Amino acid sequence: MWLRRISSTAVTALLLAQTGLLLFLVSRPRPPSPVGGEERVHVLVLSSWRSGSSFVGQLFSQHPNVFYLMEPAWHVWAALSQGSAVALHMAVRDLVRSVFLCDMDVFDAYLPWRRNLSDLFQWAESRALCSPPACSAFPRGAISSEAVCKPLCARRPFGLAQEACRSYSHVVLKEVRFFNLQVLYPLLNDPALNLRIVHLVRDPRAVLRSRERTAKALARDNGIVLGTNGKWVEADPDLRVVREVCRSHVRIAEAAMRKPPPSLRGRYRLVRFEDLARAPLPEIRALYAFAGLSLTPQLEAWIHNITHGVGPGARREAFKTTSRDALNVSQAWRHTLPFAKIRRVQELCAGALQLLGYRPVFSEDEQRDLALDLMLPRGPSSFSWASSTAERSGP
Repeated sequence: MWLRRISSTAVTALLLAQTGLLLFLVSRPRPPSPVGGEERVHVLVLSSWRSGSSFVGQLFSQHPNVFYLMEPAWHVWAALSQGSAVALHMAVRDLVRSVFLCDMDVFDAYLPWRRNLSDLFQWAESRALCSPPACSAFPRGAISSEAVCKPLCARRPFGLAQEACRSYSHVVLKEVRFFNLQVLYPLLNDPALNLRIVHLVRDPRAVLRSRERTAKALARDNGIVLGTNGKWVEADPDLRVVREVCRSHVRIAEAAMRKPPPSLRGRYRLVRFEDLARAPLPEIRALYAFAGLSLTPQLEAWIHNITHGVGPGARREAFKTTSRDALNVSQAWRHTLPFAKIRRVQELCAGALQLLGYRPVFSEDEQRDLALDLMLPRGPSSFSWASSTAERSGP
């Protein structure tokens, strides 16, 4: 992968330049609507690493009306790895805004001049980049496969991503690089955007178990989260990254539920991965309705297949959306993590467990007892307004 090292002085200069660019872009007229003339819908799947976000991303990616990219801001962190997560917030936000508007020139700062579709991070996870007009590996309404798409579409011109994006009614981006909600307020107030935020969370104990299986792949991101000035962090025995992730989910959920700005009302939905695992189709129907999409019979069959596989999935599939037993995946930590580690996570993430509706366990017997339900019901005072779409209905 082509990367460039940039000094901290250059990082600061780039961030200032991008802030000015955002102010300029906000004043520009709205880009052309997709075919059909309806207002384009922009959906941000806001989550953290190892929280089921690749699965939720695929729920959107495989929809025939959606142009999807997985973590486009990966390129920001790859190029500016000496920065901290908070320092890079504005650069990440500005890139996300540009991609929502199908302006792929924003990648000029992060990708080589001669580039193909395959230069985008996890590009083959996007059905839209494997279908016309970007490529012809699959018909536009078909379920795509990364394994088939990669050899057929990797060398397609990068400019086709912009053409494809502009042909869809929905643009969905999955991101794990926002640590508060306030940085997104300018996008909520942006007249060029019709933004909806899906805040995906997962039991921190399950997140830890999954992170331990993918520690090497997360080392650079860990360093940025912890602000190590470019030093990669693979081993994290004190669980500092997990603590920061829990804090970020609390900050985001509290901002959305307790003191939301008027622009957020009806445009935020909190989703627990475990709820999706327990009742996939009802939860996904509600998620699609929030985004202004409908569940097709073909998608319904595909969703049933990928959520009713055998077992939790192999280690090599950690970053893939493959057929697994979704409920088994959500409970796997109860079989594998030592209780001492679980107790430590519960101490560090007590606020997140309480706010998001996860019950702590107080002994190894409780941990292993799968008849003990650790999911607390979401009461009417917790999330009801946040998932309402009454004020901004789908197109």
